[in-house]
Amino acid sequence: MADQYAHPEVLVSADWVQEHLSDPKVRIVETDEDPALYFQGHIPGAVEIGWHMHLQDQLVRDAIDVPAFEAMCARAGISNDTTVVFYGDKSNWWACYAFWTFKLFGHEDCRVMNGGYKLWKDQGRPLTTEIPEYPPTRYKVQATHDEIRAFRDDVLRHCEEHRPLIDVRSPDEYTGAKLHMENYPQEGALRGGHIPGARSVPWGRAVNEDGTFKSADELRAIYEKEFGLRPTDDIVAYCRIGERSSHTWFVLTYLLGYPGVRNYDGSWTEWGNLVRAPIAKGPEPGRYAGRP
Repeated sequence: MADQYAHPEVLVSADWVQEHLSDPKVRIVETDEDPALYFQGHIPGAVEIGWHMHLQDQLVRDAIDVPAFEAMCARAGISNDTTVVFYGDKSNWWACYAFWTFKLFGHEDCRVMNGGYKLWKDQGRPLTTEIPEYPPTRYKVQATHDEIRAFRDDVLRHCEEHRPLIDVRSPDEYTGAKLHMENYPQEGALRGGHIPGARSVPWGRAVNEDGTFKSADELRAIYEKEFGLRPTDDIVAYCRIGERSSHTWFVLTYLLGYPGVRNYDGSWTEWGNLVRAPIAKGPEPGRYAGRP
């Protein structure tokens, strides 16, 4: 059917999660922007994997390395063959970031709970403050997949070759009208604006009011009919620190089936602070005019 997602198996419902709460082959993972939310009440049996404390290196601005990822999974009771289901606040911003990180390290069976924390809570489903404990596993990364990640030099080449760039931040962030540093002073940038050639496609257009993803037809209408993207495009998505763009990466890669999408997790806090990195301001994408 035309409305079918390209990979429907990666998206599970709240009903599915509730039916698998006691399934030893399934591990539910909560990853939130607000680190206190998990301790105020989470899905029974869910473990917390924090985006900053667990998924990012504490000394280098980078993802954790292979040994750290293996140790994190082992502590959470996650084996190589575990079905890992991610959910969180903000319509699954950080849940998609955690999903993306697990895919960087080659975990096979990753899924996202449609609607995230808000939908689960709004539907009156069970929450608990009890912290689960699982027997540690022996996790071994089989392969890493940097092909789903973009670095600043990759983005510069994208500019030079005029390939599709998607800025998924708010319109005010895109134009440079606001730096959006009021609530995130540690994530600031010296300049406002966007990467030359980037189109503004805010992440929130992909979700409904209840936080669930829009249908495949609705998503194609946005990304293909409105913005002219094609499944064969080499696409880089970015935001401020890589969480909202991982949400869009998930939509394009798994819901629409685009094979060539990368998440630039350095995003605007890197690009907006880079010496000699070109930027554009205003509502138009602009065009890269060459190295300064």
